[in-house]
Amino acid sequence: MRDYFFNLATDKYRGIFAGAVKAVLRVLSLFYGLVVRVLILIYSRQPRRLNCKVISIGNITVGGTGKTTLVEYVCRCLKDNGRKVAILTRGYKKPRLANRQPRSTCEMMGDEPYLLEKRLKDVPVIVDADRVRAAKQAADYYGADTVVLDDGFQQWRIKKDLDIVTIDVTDPFGNRNMLPRGILREPLSSLRRADALVLTKTNLNPDYQDIKDYLLRINPAALVVEAEHQPLGCYELGDGKELLSPEILKGKALALFSGIADPDSFENLILSLGAETGLTLRFPDHHYYSRQDIDRIISASRAKGLQTIVTTEKDAVKLQQLDTDDNKDIKILVLRIALKITHNEERFLDRLLGLYRS
Repeated sequence: MRDYFFNLATDKYRGIFAGAVKAVLRVLSLFYGLVVRVLILIYSRQPRRLNCKVISIGNITVGGTGKTTLVEYVCRCLKDNGRKVAILTRGYKKPRLANRQPRSTCEMMGDEPYLLEKRLKDVPVIVDADRVRAAKQAADYYGADTVVLDDGFQQWRIKKDLDIVTIDVTDPFGNRNMLPRGILREPLSSLRRADALVLTKTNLNPDYQDIKDYLLRINPAALVVEAEHQPLGCYELGDGKELLSPEILKGKALALFSGIADPDSFENLILSLGAETGLTLRFPDHHYYSRQDIDRIISASRAKGLQTIVTTEKDAVKLQQLDTDDNKDIKILVLRIALKITHNEERFLDRLLGLYRS
């Protein structure tokens, strides 16, 4: 049902029935937009100031905009410059599990927070819908002098020292309608609050100058940064120690599967490496895989004569408990990507580290 309404919001469904549903959604989006504007007006009047530096990284749309890779980039930079940083996130679509389960698991934290914890290791990731409470824990328990709000643009109650918004240049604003008719979480005018606008996935859509110009008309004072998703390499599922060059995928026919918000970007990135896709399987965003799912993926790959399967790191963290040793003829690889800033990196870092000069 969620995918159905998302496809309506992104105008992938057409026809008389779809048109009628869209008309209803349009009315609902007007009401939603009114509520959001009122909440912004109320909560932003006296935002709560925390006892540490607050850096927000978020977006104005639903869907994957490259936010998680930017969180990792910022945290690594702060850590390398001697800051004690913690990530605050609400976590998303976590299965309901018994309280006796260990906290540091993908199931308890959510896939993206768990991935950040694995990648950043000694940077604490605190999962709590109450960001003020989480910030107190970060300062009291971990001694953090800086918190990064993952998906924090809609945290109107908190005073931020730096507000960063990621914009996916492959689909920046959808049809420019607000939820549920479109993919906007706030009016585009809200981008005036942003201190920095990071254009992501620029390598997948080089013709983005009009997007950049439009953003500067909305917010002329914002620092506009350009970035791309860079494939660092891949590793075998269950190993993760040896990072193989992405060149090993060149010329190969692959099976791809993912459960992410923007599967097109993942698949296009694979194609940009010179690989061929013989099979593509898509699951809902944040999907938790079962043994039956993996059996289906492997069986479909075998039927196509494909011996190599590639997935994302976000998906891989949800496969760790599944035994794939019985399928020695099939290799499952995990693509590792990182954010690379291609324009205005020096100014972005100066803005980031400048928070500590006063």
